[in-house]
Amino acid sequence: MAAFDPWDPDFLADPYPAYAELRARGRVQYFEPTNQWLVPHHADVSALLRDRRLGRTYQHRFTHEDFGRSAPAPEHEPFHTLNDHGMLDLEPPDHTRIRRLVSKAFTPRTVERLQPYVARLAGELVDGLVRSGGGDLLTDVAEPLPVAVIAEMLGIPEADRAPLRPWSADICGMYELNPSEDTAAKAVRASVEFSDYLRELIAERRKEPGDDLISGLIEAHDEGDRLTEQEMISTAVLLLNAGHEATVNATVNGWYALFRNPAQLAALRADHSLVPTAIEELMRYDTPLQLFERWVLDEIEIDGTAIPRGAEIAMLFGSANHDPAVFHNPGLLDLTRRDNPHISFSAGIHYCIGAPLARLELAASMTALLERAPTLTLAAEPKRKPNFVIRGLEGLSVEAG
Repeated sequence: MAAFDPWDPDFLADPYPAYAELRARGRVQYFEPTNQWLVPHHADVSALLRDRRLGRTYQHRFTHEDFGRSAPAPEHEPFHTLNDHGMLDLEPPDHTRIRRLVSKAFTPRTVERLQPYVARLAGELVDGLVRSGGGDLLTDVAEPLPVAVIAEMLGIPEADRAPLRPWSADICGMYELNPSEDTAAKAVRASVEFSDYLRELIAERRKEPGDDLISGLIEAHDEGDRLTEQEMISTAVLLLNAGHEATVNATVNGWYALFRNPAQLAALRADHSLVPTAIEELMRYDTPLQLFERWVLDEIEIDGTAIPRGAEIAMLFGSANHDPAVFHNPGLLDLTRRDNPHISFSAGIHYCIGAPLARLELAASMTALLERAPTLTLAAEPKRKPNFVIRGLEGLSVEAG
């Protein structure tokens, strides 16, 4: 299986040919370097995301020993405490309880109310880029917009926001395959610092509640909805990480794809009504989250292969989004594609709660760039981040005449 090599720069530059080879080989394959079963087909990924025999955690049913797994290293404990109490890594009933509370902040009406704020902020960021004649689309537009929006929702003061993105980047390093000790150390440090900050902010909000999500979670706790302080902290961190990481990478991956497909970019510039389908197609075409993991809680079978309890399934979102059984000519970027059941936001009980907000942010930044920087061009070939699971660029240098 030489083609699938998530540490090889050539693979990271373009993993999609390797995915085609994986799909041709079958519906499931064991990958020894990560001790995972790779699932590359759309139908299987979609079904497994909804299969309750799999879970994001196993600790609600098994000990590490029962499950044939080693406990995390003690020195990594702050990261795992933070991560394991967020709803993305919980299963019912805890997942259900926390998601029910948080979902109140992501109703269609709430997201709609944010639209003027998001549009104004996107316009201001793009205006700054244009005044400078260009810059780095990543740091000048793609990052500040979703970070500011989710920080605003959480009630994090503007003066405190500078460390949010670095903390998030260091924590998310642990979601890569076989992270190094250096990566783990950075994640632990960021987990401690971010948790300490939020603990202080929660204490302040207890004294002086505001119209923000953290105050809302405190109120829910006080009314008997049983949200512990650690769950509040983990929820806030998850919302920040998940609330901007995919949006940032979808923005730069998307614009890089547009620059490499000038006919599609020209069509979009000529008809801004394509923005909604363009966003969906760009998220399919170069998927921000390439892989999503599940533990096998009860033995399953895929195409005659028994996957035992205790195994780990790696669902390849990027491959599923390029499956020709579902997408006509999947290697073609088609901004008018209507039949587009991509799974970039996952599915089942862990479907991305912030998907409507992400779509709003992506539409706002794309519209602002089309309207205010109509001659935006690529200034230099970007460098791909050395990550596989979370796919993005180190930067995207552009000129805005």
